Amino acid sequence: MDSLPRESQPPTTTPEYTVSEIAGAIRRTLEGAFGRVRVRGEVTELKRYPSGHLYLSLKDASAKLEAVVWKTRVPSLGLTPENGVEVIATGRVSTYPDRSRYQLVIERLEYAGTGALLARIEKLRQRLLAEGLFDEARKVPLPRLPEVIGVVTSPQGAVIQDIRTTIARRFPRRILLWPVAVQGNGAAERIAAAIRGMDALPAGGPIPRPDVLIVARGGGSLEDLMAFNEEVVVRAAAACSIPLISAVGHETDTTLLDFAADRRAPTPTAAAEMAVPARAELLADLAHTAARLQQAAAHALNGARLRLLAVERRLPDIPGRVQQARQRLDDRAERLARAVAALLRARREALAPLRVPHPREAIAARRAALGLLGARLEAAWRRRHEAWRCERVLIRLSDAPLRALIREKRAALEGLAARLEGASYQSVLARGFVLVRGEAGEAVTRAAQVTAGQRLALGFADGTVDATATGGAPRPLRDRRPSPAPREPRQGALL
Repeated sequence: MDSLPRESQPPTTTPEYTVSEIAGAIRRTLEGAFGRVRVRGEVTELKRYPSGHLYLSLKDASAKLEAVVWKTRVPSLGLTPENGVEVIATGRVSTYPDRSRYQLVIERLEYAGTGALLARIEKLRQRLLAEGLFDEARKVPLPRLPEVIGVVTSPQGAVIQDIRTTIARRFPRRILLWPVAVQGNGAAERIAAAIRGMDALPAGGPIPRPDVLIVARGGGSLEDLMAFNEEVVVRAAAACSIPLISAVGHETDTTLLDFAADRRAPTPTAAAEMAVPARAELLADLAHTAARLQQAAAHALNGARLRLLAVERRLPDIPGRVQQARQRLDDRAERLARAVAALLRARREALAPLRVPHPREAIAARRAALGLLGARLEAAWRRRHEAWRCERVLIRLSDAPLRALIREKRAALEGLAARLEGASYQSVLARGFVLVRGEAGEAVTRAAQVTAGQRLALGFADGTVDATATGGAPRPLRDRRPSPAPREPRQGALL
């Protein structure tokens, strides 16, 4: 039957469609049967294309559904999708005819319960903690008394009013408000931009730069506080050079901003109390400090006064000392006047017993001494005259035998000197030999007597040199003369 031509085959009732007609019919069937749906699943295979569209898949334990987010829907999506986060996607089921597959066109995303939010927050916290954004070393202390306080919060609500009231009550300061939305789409980006804007204000500009910054929001659910758990807000707070106080939610609420901020306040009111001190407390402290200073000054003055009195008691009586000195001076003057007369009287009494000899007696004594000297001179002259006469007798005698004897003795002496010089070791040293002595000055005559490291004295003809033996076995004495150069061989005879 298959070999029959097409015209001869029996007619059929099955309708015939084109590929486009089938694809369109499937699309209309899917969109009509499901319409708008909410699908719960885990985000996977997330891709962001240059066109701005997002392509992803939602999966559960047994199936996977491809999905797409058109770029016009990305700003109002509600959250930024991430791989591994469980979400609830709202949209419609459609098809992609070019590849014959169906997909979910997502219009809105939301986290699938508190567990998914907490898991996402904890994952982000661990990643930022590993980067060091929560380190205590990055945090800076708050100023003691700021001039300008910056506030990033919603302009409506009780938060800004509580902050204003608290600051006015404790210590009135200037408040610079940067109004932002604290929840909803784009809230995290606006809060981060406000923090960066406050930090970018120049000092001394037309808009005063805050000395401390408060990021505040009232209480709410975990979904309401998600803007303060976004990475962009946390990084802006960590990079802010202005001391930052986080005051988000109630005391039991915790956000990632609390970890990156320099200080965390349980409530916005507590943040205002951290920012400025209480004026009454400062005045009380100042009064207490002033009283302590006055007491310390009075104590120091009393101590100095007591020390001065003690020193004054140890000082001598100057007027009394002067009077005593004057009295002693008068007494010494009176005694000096009497002492001169007494001295003259004593000298007179000492000279009275002395007798002055007559000049004749002195002349006689001098004559006797002169006669004694004359006698000694005459005796000396006689002795000199006798010696002179003996010398004249010796001069007259002949000196020829004496001269001959002297020549004979000189020749004998010269012969002995030549023999002595020939036997002396100095002449041996002059010929190149050396006299070796030990440390005690003893002569070393054999090589075996020398030990390694022994200090020696080498005596030459013109001086002595110190040396140290290097050791080793004694070597036999060899002829040190240079060996003759080898002679060139003579050419042999040709015949």
